[in-house]
Amino acid sequence: MTIYLPEHFNNRELSWLSFNERVLQEAMDERNPLMERLKFLGIFSSNLDEFYMVRFGGLKDEVLAGFNRPEDKAGLTPKQQIKAISIKAQELVEVQYATYKKIVKQLASENVRFLRPKHLNKEQLDFVKLYFRTHVFPVLTPIAVDAYRPFPMLLSKSLNIAVEIASTAEGKKRLALVQVPAVLPRYLELPTEDEDHTDLMLLEDVIIQFIDSLFKGFEVESTMPFRITRNADMPFHEEGSRDVLKQIEKELKKRRYGVAIRLEVQQRSLSKELLFMLQDVLDLHDRDIFLVDGPIDLTFLFGVYNKIGIEYDDMINETLIPFVPEGLEPGKDLFQALLKRDYLLHHPYHSFDPVVRFIAQAAKDPNVLAIKQTLYRVSGDSPIIKALTDAAESGKQVTVLVELKARFDEEKNIQWAKQLEKAGAHVIYGYKELKTHSKITLVVRILEGGVLQRFLHLGTGNYNDSTAKLYTDIGLLTTNEELAEDATNFFNWLSGYGERPSWHKFETSPDDMHDFFLQKIDEEIKLHEKYGNGRIVAKMNSITDKPIITKLYDASQAGVKIDLIIRGICCLRPGIKGISDNIRVVSIIDRYLEHSRIFYFYQNGKEDLYCSSADWMTRNMRKRIEILFPILDAGHKSYIKDMLALQLVDNVKARIQRADGSYVYLKQEAGQERIQSQIIIHQYTGGRWNNIPSVFEREPSNWAEREVLRLRAENEKMTDD
Repeated sequence: MTIYLPEHFNNRELSWLSFNERVLQEAMDERNPLMERLKFLGIFSSNLDEFYMVRFGGLKDEVLAGFNRPEDKAGLTPKQQIKAISIKAQELVEVQYATYKKIVKQLASENVRFLRPKHLNKEQLDFVKLYFRTHVFPVLTPIAVDAYRPFPMLLSKSLNIAVEIASTAEGKKRLALVQVPAVLPRYLELPTEDEDHTDLMLLEDVIIQFIDSLFKGFEVESTMPFRITRNADMPFHEEGSRDVLKQIEKELKKRRYGVAIRLEVQQRSLSKELLFMLQDVLDLHDRDIFLVDGPIDLTFLFGVYNKIGIEYDDMINETLIPFVPEGLEPGKDLFQALLKRDYLLHHPYHSFDPVVRFIAQAAKDPNVLAIKQTLYRVSGDSPIIKALTDAAESGKQVTVLVELKARFDEEKNIQWAKQLEKAGAHVIYGYKELKTHSKITLVVRILEGGVLQRFLHLGTGNYNDSTAKLYTDIGLLTTNEELAEDATNFFNWLSGYGERPSWHKFETSPDDMHDFFLQKIDEEIKLHEKYGNGRIVAKMNSITDKPIITKLYDASQAGVKIDLIIRGICCLRPGIKGISDNIRVVSIIDRYLEHSRIFYFYQNGKEDLYCSSADWMTRNMRKRIEILFPILDAGHKSYIKDMLALQLVDNVKARIQRADGSYVYLKQEAGQERIQSQIIIHQYTGGRWNNIPSVFEREPSNWAEREVLRLRAENEKMTDD
C-alpha cells in the first residue's frame, strides 16, 4: 500500500489563490479585448474579497481559538497557511494594479479615460462641482473621531476616506471619516467635446476635490481612501426550521460588523499617521495591510464594462447567441415535446429560457397538479419565483426547498421564502447542519384518461436566469419513470420524516455518493487490470476530498488513464513519478465560468456517464444534500463526450497543472490548429459543425484526440452527404 505524503497534495487555500491567479492572467492576456480584460480585474477583486471574508477569516478564527493542527493533505497549520496566503495575495494584488494601470493607459489611447481633478477642463470641472452640490453633498455625513466620539464600526467592504484636519484657530490636528456613499454610482461620466470620447471620474475623487466644504473653519491636511474587509464566516446553531430562519436573520446583521481581517489603503494618498491609527484601532498585522497603486475595490469595473463597454464593439467579445433545441422554441408546448423525447441542455450554449418556460407553463397549465423544486441561488428579479408564486396562488400544490444557508444569498433567499409562503406555497428549509445544494424540479401533470405523468428537470447549476448566461452547466429535461420515481422519493425525504429511500438511478450525498465514486474508481481499476483500457474523465469546479484523491492515485498506479478538467481548487497533484503519472489536470478560464460537474468511466466500453450538483469536495460529499444522475440517452452521451474531448485539447484557454502544483498554458504544437473550446462548443451546439478542427494529423494518442478525429469524420461525412 502506497503511503501518500504532504508533498503529494496541494493546500486548498493556496490552490484557490492559484485559480484566482489564472483569472488575473485573463486580464493580462492581450488576446482578450480591452474591456474584457477590465472585467477580469473586477472578477479577480470580487473573488479575493470573498476569499478573505470566508476562507482567510476562518483561518483567523482557528488561530484565535488556539487550533494549530495541520490540515490533512499538504500538512500546513492555520498559522502557516495565513503566512503563505498573505505573501501570495500581496504579490497578486501588486500584479493586479500594474495590469490595471497598463489597461487604463491602453484605454486612453482608445478615447476612454479615467480622469483625476487636475486633468479636467473648465466645463468638466463646473459639471463635477454642480454634481457634487446637487447629488453628493446632501448624502455625505462627516464623522468626527475623538475622545467623545470613538472610531465607528464601519461596514465591511465600504469605501471610506480618512481626513486629517487642523483648526485654523488652534492649529490642532483632528481626525474625521467620510464614507463614500454606496447608494451613488462609483464613477461619474463627464461631458466631452464629441461622442467618440468617454471621460470618467471616480466618486471618491469628486468627494476629495470638494471635501473642505464639509469642514468649515478647518483646513484639510490630508485625505486617505481606505476599505476594511471583515470576517463573514457565519456559525449556525440550528434547532428547527423556524429557528434557522431567525438565526440566519440575526447572523446576517452581525456579518457586516465582524472582526477586521484586511485593510486596503490607496498608496498615492498614504498618510503614515492615519495608517498607523487605523492599524491600531483594527488590530491588524502588517501582512493584513494592502497598499494599492490605484483605486480601491476594482469591482466597480463591472459597471464600467456593462455601461461603457457595450458602446465599444471592438473592445468586447462578440456576443454568442444561445440556441434553443428544436421542439422547445417559444410558443411550443413543452410538455408535449417532452412526451416525445428527453432533452439535454448545455447552458449557456443552449438558452436557459426553456427551463424558465417549463416552470412558467406548469404554473399556468390547469392540468398540472403539483410543482416541487429546490432553490439554492436565484436572480434578483427571478421569473422562476414569479411562476412558483403564481402557481401557489392559483391553488396548485407547490413545494419549494429554499436553502437559507447559501452563502451571501441568505438575505435574498429569506425574502423569497417569505414571498412564497404568503402565496400559499409549502416552503421548507432543509436539514439540520446540511446544505441542500441539489438542483431539481418535479412537475406532476394529469393526462387524458386521468393518467398522471411526471416531468423532471435535473441540473448541475442553479435556477438563476442571470448566471445561466455566464456559467456552463448541464440540464436534463426528462419523463424517464425511474428518474421521476427517484425525484418523488427525494422530495418526500426532504419534506417529511424517514430514512433515505433506495434509489433506482440517483446517487445522493451525504455519504452514499462518496462511496459510489470510490466504488466506480475501484471498478475501473479492476477492469483495467483485466482488459488494459481503463479510462476516467471528470470535470468539476474543485477537488479536495482526500479519499477520492488517493483512490485516483491508486488508479493511476494501476495504469488507468485519468483526465481531470478542474476549473478551481485542485488538491490533487498530477504527474508525480510513481504516484500520479497517468493523471492530467486541465483548467480552463475563458469568457464563461466552467461550472458543470460531469463524470465518465469507460467500464470496458460500457461508458457510464453521470452529471451532478456536487464537486469532489468533502463538504459536498459529507455536509450537503446533492444528486448524481446518469446520462442514459446515447445521443446525449455522445454530445457530452465530444464536449469533454474538445476541452481536453483546448490550446488557447487551457492550463495544465505541473507536478509541483503550478500551472502553464497548454500551447499549440506544430501543425495544430487553434482550439478555443468554448467557441467551438458554441459552433457545434448550434449545428455549425464544419468549423471543428482536425487538430492532429499524427496517430491519436489519447481519448480526447480520438474523439475529436471521430467528430471531424462525422462532420465531413455529413458535408459530403
